[in-house]
Amino acid sequence: MSSSFILDLYQFATGLLALTMPAWLRRRVRLGKEDAARWRERFGDTARPRPAGSVVWCHAASVGETASILPLLTALTERGLNVVLTTGTVTSAQLVADRALAHVIHQYAPLDHTAWVERFLAHWQPKLALRVDSEIWPNTLMALRARNIPAVQINARMSAKAFDTWSIFPGFMKAVFGALDLVCAQSDADRNRYLKLGASNAVHTGNLKLAQAPLPFDAAALDTLKAAVTGRPAWTAASIHPGEELIVARAHIEIKAKLGSALVYVVPRHPARGPDMAAHMRGLGLRIAQRSLGEPITPETDVYLADTMGELGLFYRLAPVCFVGKSFAVGGGQNPAEPAQLGCALVWGPDMSNFAALAADLEAARAADKVEAPAGLGAAVLRLLSDAARVARMGDAGQHYVAQNTDALNRTLARLAPYLDRL
Repeated sequence: MSSSFILDLYQFATGLLALTMPAWLRRRVRLGKEDAARWRERFGDTARPRPAGSVVWCHAASVGETASILPLLTALTERGLNVVLTTGTVTSAQLVADRALAHVIHQYAPLDHTAWVERFLAHWQPKLALRVDSEIWPNTLMALRARNIPAVQINARMSAKAFDTWSIFPGFMKAVFGALDLVCAQSDADRNRYLKLGASNAVHTGNLKLAQAPLPFDAAALDTLKAAVTGRPAWTAASIHPGEELIVARAHIEIKAKLGSALVYVVPRHPARGPDMAAHMRGLGLRIAQRSLGEPITPETDVYLADTMGELGLFYRLAPVCFVGKSFAVGGGQNPAEPAQLGCALVWGPDMSNFAALAADLEAARAADKVEAPAGLGAAVLRLLSDAARVARMGDAGQHYVAQNTDALNRTLARLAPYLDRL
């Protein structure tokens, strides 16, 4: 089948889906997954005026991708450019609002329907489009190409699974990826996959997640929590997805059997899931203190559920051992550079495919342990909690690795320079 036919079919299918989108978005508003006041931005509508001067459109899917490009956004605005930053989640919008970045306008990303993307482009008239990580939307790329707006994939990642999926339709694949003017890839493996998929210009610039400043934290909150758990062995389970709270709970029951006073900080990836996770863990007999409710840690607390936004930097600093979530349930993992940068000894499950190169490097540096099955998590964490010297070595190794790989931002800006100079 020709690339033109598949593109036409894709556009026809997205046109049909567009008929159901208003109802789907309203349902997401009821579930708290869309902003009730701004959901029409998903159709390319906006109440915000376009600023004078050149506009760069930067798109990042969610919190992790958004956090990874904050230094890049600062570099762009320091050049006098206006940035329209689109994201797809309420939590990422909150992150942008909290940072209050000058000359950065946040919008929710238009869904990949040609009319809605065209409406967005007609209003904002960007001169350059930066797409972060693995976000590839065919209609959007075709619309950018039609308007002669350069499209650059930055911090680009392409998993082996995604590569295989795109490769099913080679003509369609080459048309879509051929619409990218430049790919700044996280690793050589990512670069090679983009080239095989049809990108004509792909370079390895490194992982922007390694170029970030350490996650912020509230010093007073750190002191308060440290005082509440003095002397107790503690570990952090970070970015936990639905289903993983039970894996963590069972692991902690095993740890408590050996270390009676142990405490685990559980940080849900989505804070709204906190009440459900608390109920599930209480069902296994654990005593929970919920941060969103202001419940204090007492000597009887088994689990401190940190169901709040933007506090991972606090909980990475509170415990020397960190389990990285989304590596059992859902799969793909979360960004391990953040806890590594803060000196945590890392543990994760079998699926870190979203950060495959980074995870492999941290394992090779002996900064992380991989656990193949949920039943092994308790034993793995227990071994670390019982060996302070090894935890210190792993923490040092992780910090050293991150420190040696912080130049990705400069390499990315160097590759972007020809496009930015035209603005």
